[in-house]
Amino acid sequence: MENRLKNKNTNNPDLWTAISHLHKAIAAGGVDPKLLTLVHLRASQINGCSACVYASVTGGKKAGETDERLHNVVAWREAPFYTDAERAALALAEAATRLQDGAEGVTDEIWEEVNAHFTEEQIGAINLEIALTNFFNRINRTIKEPAGQTWG
Repeated sequence: MENRLKNKNTNNPDLWTAISHLHKAIAAGGVDPKLLTLVHLRASQINGCSACVYASVTGGKKAGETDERLHNVVAWREAPFYTDAERAALALAEAATRLQDGAEGVTDEIWEEVNAHFTEEQIGAINLEIALTNFFNRINRTIKEPAGQTWG
């Protein structure tokens, strides 16, 4: 696969400043970075974004995540490797990502489960991670960003 976009605005400081601020806001939410990696990975799997799946796995390993958990996040409901809090965050990631064609979205049940495990600040960070992941997934799918490449 060849990238359709040769210049990805790498010289646009406003773009990179905005993205940096979003990453800082997510990090300030007090959520374990490993959990954010799992959320990023699951949304990217749903959207078929190979660049972000690759980045999630690479980043997860650097953060100390295990191969077992990274490889099984696609089947998190059936896999025994995740906590109840992680399952709540993964359910939120799936529901918030699958908004197409009348999909139900985030149900009250999903929201209540997330609220049982996270503070409002943490939920905000998880939700922002989901939104930012979907943002990058859509850009990467549009321009055919190959796995293993970087934006910077």
